[in-house]
Amino acid sequence: MTKFWVAAGILAAGIVAAGTVMAQGDAIAQRKAIMKAMSDAGKAPAAMLKGEAFSLPAVQAALKTMQDAGKKGPDLFPDTSKTGGETAALPKIWEAKNDFNAKFAKLEKDATAAMTSIKDEASFKAVYPDLLKDCGACHTDYRARR
Repeated sequence: MTKFWVAAGILAAGIVAAGTVMAQGDAIAQRKAIMKAMSDAGKAPAAMLKGEAFSLPAVQAALKTMQDAGKKGPDLFPDTSKTGGETAALPKIWEAKNDFNAKFAKLEKDATAAMTSIKDEASFKAVYPDLLKDCGACHTDYRARR
């Protein structure tokens, strides 16, 4: 009977460990997906900054994606995702969690403000580059260079 309980304990520990690895992978996969979505949505506005034709719907789609990332981002970096999985997230994220979360909040706030202030190409060119600094600030401080 003791062997049964030892085996059951080992099995339970394995299940918990596997669940932790899956949770790490899920958070990492989710944050990679949201960052990729931001990158993809930002391609059209980036091209517009370089002279492509202005498209307010494309800008609004990028801003909506930024808002979403700002809102969901902090939850995609749980303590369980510090290690394991392929990620460029630096340990500094968890050491300076309040600042890190504040950067996501700023991204959401600034993207929300840009939704109402960007009406045409001129306002886009005046506002959007500053919004991109929100992304750059987080990457500079909290993402490993590749």
